[in-house]
Amino acid sequence: MALTSTSLQVAAQNTGSDVSSAKDLTAVIALQGLPCGQVTKVTPRGENDFLASCQDGNRYRVFVNADGRVVVKKQ
Repeated sequence: MALTSTSLQVAAQNTGSDVSSAKDLTAVIALQGLPCGQVTKVTPRGENDFLASCQDGNRYRVFVNADGRVVVKKQ
């Protein structure tokens, strides 16, 4: 499933609200079929680039690549 940067841009706009960012990133990770449960901590790394810590102990880097696609990489 290919996600565009729209999902991640919503998370970026909500970085002032950790709850909204966590919910948005939880949805992005779940849409990729990766285990997480719920994002409990969001650490911005740059524009459209986040480190998401999950309730189950997994951590993911969620970012937009050069093609405008959302990428989720396990850390």
